[in-house]
Amino acid sequence: MRVMVLVKATEDSEKGFFPTPETNAMMEAMGRFNDELRDAGILRDADGLKPSSAGKRVAFDGPGRTVIDGPFAETRELVAGYWLWDVKDMDEAVAWVKRCPNPMPGPSEIEIRPLYEMDDWQ
Repeated sequence: MRVMVLVKATEDSEKGFFPTPETNAMMEAMGRFNDELRDAGILRDADGLKPSSAGKRVAFDGPGRTVIDGPFAETRELVAGYWLWDVKDMDEAVAWVKRCPNPMPGPSEIEIRPLYEMDDWQ
């Protein structure tokens, strides 16, 4: 089962990354966690996203397209980073997320979403 694990954005992550002793320690802990995922054969891809101020959205309405510059409102609905994992089931994904170091300096959330597989379309 493939899942996308989404690190939800926070007000801090939307300010951008600035190296401090605290953020460096957080990144080192996350690096060790990623090594564990890789060693377990679960990790397929992972990365962090720059703040939404560096992004754009394209809104579709029939044939029309409108480009919207960031930053975007509703910070808690934004994604700050992701993993793509291959796990046996959702319980295994939840167990790994519970082992994850907190990806943010304060309170944060991680969302787990299964990907569609070819069998889902038959």
